[in-house]
Amino acid sequence: MKARHRMAAVVAVAAAVFAGNHVIQRRGRDGHRVPAMTGASSAANAKEVVPAAPATWKIGSLTLTACELRQPNSGLSTAAWCAAFPVPENRADPRSRVIRLKLAVLRSRAQPARPDMLVFLAGGPGQAATDSAGTVAEVLHGLRSHRNVLLLDQRGTGGSNPLQCKEPDESGDAAEGDGFDAGRVRAAASDCLRQLGQRANPRYYTTTIAAQDLEDVRRALGAPSFDLIGVSYGTRLAQQYLMHYPAAVRSMVLDSVVPNSVALGQDFARNLEDALQAQFARCTAQPACKQRFGDPEQTLYQLRDALRANPHMVSFRDPLTYRTVKRVLNENALAGVVRMFAYTPQTAALLPLSIDAAAHGDVGPLLGQAKILAGDLSELAGSGMQYSVMCSEDVDLLHPRERDADTILGTGMIDAMKAVCSVWPRGSRPADFHQPLHTAKPVLLLAGQYDPVTPPRYAEEVARGLPDARVLVLKGQAHSVMGAGCAPSLIAHFVEKLDPRTLDASCLDRLQPTPFFVDFNGATP
Repeated sequence: MKARHRMAAVVAVAAAVFAGNHVIQRRGRDGHRVPAMTGASSAANAKEVVPAAPATWKIGSLTLTACELRQPNSGLSTAAWCAAFPVPENRADPRSRVIRLKLAVLRSRAQPARPDMLVFLAGGPGQAATDSAGTVAEVLHGLRSHRNVLLLDQRGTGGSNPLQCKEPDESGDAAEGDGFDAGRVRAAASDCLRQLGQRANPRYYTTTIAAQDLEDVRRALGAPSFDLIGVSYGTRLAQQYLMHYPAAVRSMVLDSVVPNSVALGQDFARNLEDALQAQFARCTAQPACKQRFGDPEQTLYQLRDALRANPHMVSFRDPLTYRTVKRVLNENALAGVVRMFAYTPQTAALLPLSIDAAAHGDVGPLLGQAKILAGDLSELAGSGMQYSVMCSEDVDLLHPRERDADTILGTGMIDAMKAVCSVWPRGSRPADFHQPLHTAKPVLLLAGQYDPVTPPRYAEEVARGLPDARVLVLKGQAHSVMGAGCAPSLIAHFVEKLDPRTLDASCLDRLQPTPFFVDFNGATP
């Protein structure tokens, strides 16, 4: 989730380093290197070139066309092969409205490719798999030598009839100054439904139906076996797909896993509290951090109590536009911002410093960084698909816990979700939906030591029903860890060898937490 009730898969985007090379080779649309033309021969050949028709690639019964997948909030793109895949919105009625799913394949560098296909399942709920193409291409670089990678935007996301609603402007005095307002939340959800109008029925945008879509795509691709790689919410889809189509799955990697037995939202307050306490304990154990900030947890709660008593309008510079922005800062806003900071080790390293600055009246570091993080997760803002998933699959199982009331997150997320779902259409949930996963398939589970939403104990819980599984906890990391350290090479070895129990993961010992910033120049030497 984003700052309110979103479980987003926050994947660190790998920066391109080719600019430093002396020779930069062009890449064709299929990702293969194309020799550069030099000297007079290039000029001569250029005169003979005739514009070619768009390249196509036939795989199974599908014809894919060369395409570029653009990375959000960036000028970068990734070469791929794309198609629009039609499915009925209501699978119980083949004559219902047809929606088109955005399908993309990152082609293997070797052809023919291995018969099994890698499948990346994005987080959220609400993120589009194709938006992560650049990161996926880097993390799975080794495996792409011999395997194709499927990216399918889940229905309701990205290019697959997105259930995207425009959120009301909260930049002025009407922002949530008095805290949670169930009536305002219900009104916003109702407005979202009106925006969707005649183009979607939200009750048909659930995980179960998305699994059926994925199976239809697999058959259309010629029925390859799948190596599933799910991140955050994507691990729920991976488990549901495996439960319903076990013969289709060769292996599974679950990064920041959500157990089937967990109702999304029930543990959010506890999980954040545990992660913050562990991070702050690390600060107080370091002399420089403790000397600079004292007890960051105490400072955070003092700031929360002050905002509870006196929510107020604040001004800060937008770090992207450098314009002055006004926002209401209250305890709910603080909780959402702190939660976003906890998602990555880099931003968590800024948290004691940013909290200390805010406690002394400078909210710019805290809210400015939150603005950047919110931009990275912009596809989750106003995500009706997220509401469809949670209202259909989780909300009736959520119950505010008295012990959570005084945590930083409190019970506000559960209250908000229940308010949304009081007006949002609900789809059906299979009777076995929340049953623990049991499978003999090989499974690799990755968890971040300080994950504030899907902690390592979740991975351990899932692994109990998996006789051929391995849990790897990445030291110093938080949420979505498949790109950290040597994790990509471990994923590659696992998919190649299917040996989770004998996998040599000693390279992960080199991972360390990001040092805390003691000022805005960085950590102490």
